[in-house]
Amino acid sequence: MTCMEPSSSSSAEWKATASQEEQWALEHHVFRIYQLFCKIPPKSQAVMLELQRDNHIEYLMKGLRQLGPSFSVLDANRPWICYWILHSIALLGDCVDEDLESNAIDFLRRCQDQHGGYGGGPGQMPHLATTYAAVNSLITLGGHKALSSINRGKIYSFLRRMKHTSGGFSMHDGGEVDVRACYTAISVASALSILDKELILGVGDYILSCQTYEGGIAGEPGSEAHGGYTFCGLAAMILINEVNRLDLPNLTDWLVFRQGVEGGFQGRTNKLVDGCYSFWQGGAAVLIQRLHAASVGEAEDLFQSHALQQYILLCSQVEGGFRDKPGKSRDHYHTCYCLSGLSAAQFRWPKDADSEPLPGFVLGPYSNLLEPINPLYNIVFDRYDEAREFFTESNDA
Repeated sequence: MTCMEPSSSSSAEWKATASQEEQWALEHHVFRIYQLFCKIPPKSQAVMLELQRDNHIEYLMKGLRQLGPSFSVLDANRPWICYWILHSIALLGDCVDEDLESNAIDFLRRCQDQHGGYGGGPGQMPHLATTYAAVNSLITLGGHKALSSINRGKIYSFLRRMKHTSGGFSMHDGGEVDVRACYTAISVASALSILDKELILGVGDYILSCQTYEGGIAGEPGSEAHGGYTFCGLAAMILINEVNRLDLPNLTDWLVFRQGVEGGFQGRTNKLVDGCYSFWQGGAAVLIQRLHAASVGEAEDLFQSHALQQYILLCSQVEGGFRDKPGKSRDHYHTCYCLSGLSAAQFRWPKDADSEPLPGFVLGPYSNLLEPINPLYNIVFDRYDEAREFFTESNDA
């Protein structure tokens, strides 16, 4: 007896829910792709599994140069668009030319508020999320011009202003207080080497209050556990050295059950798989694996790397960009987080947070191997190393 085959005594009353019907329809769509893959010759399988690197770079470069009118709804997210595109290009092992790099740095400089932090565009109010995106973009670009354009003193003042009496942070002046705000504030401060006790005070208590009975972390106390917030909360707790305050066994149980039969991850219980959670859940799993490796040595994988890579390459990848799931359109957000999740799945993670990971299992041709990330910040590893050295030397000067 399964939930899809109700007993005869109740069959007249039994009706599938909308969530069940959506799940079955998606499974049917995904499994048709997998069945096709299994039936074709090995050479054709290799083509299906190949990372369409050149097509992705072409799509990303085009987006960095000019976007269509439909993107006007994202006017308050322009540093995010920079980050999604620049990070994706870096993951693919490429870089932008000098003109694009200079234009990106100049644009982000205009987004920097005179009192600290970055807004969603020139003249917009500073916001923690776009500050995180702008800082990560500039670190990803690398080099003296990009890194020196960040006014760390004013960003520190902005972070202090966003500090909330709950112990967390407000996203902007008078804005919402949630786990995203905690992570973006702590991540920025840590990446820029300006993290101190004043910023850390109370953050652990706030995040702890957001861990739910399921084990995952919600956006705010009393809400539902969610993959994005779980990554944010876990990463922030690691950065402030309070991760052992979390119920890690329960968090781990919740996390591993978010990988579904399709191979990808869902963001919440009873929700559909979504390519972006390849990083939000896969990255969180990597962080837990590394914590476990620190105490016991080599740790077992917490998720099926082969299955995740298969979902990303066969179901999320299109000819230029990535999508949420079959039937959806590509976009820069899903391209960024599908590639980030693919990178996380391709490497073996050492216990030392500052040690670069080694390649592990790579599905498809070895040319599919991406650049490794530092999963705490979701920045390509060598760019993070460059920034850490730059800002550490700035502190010593």
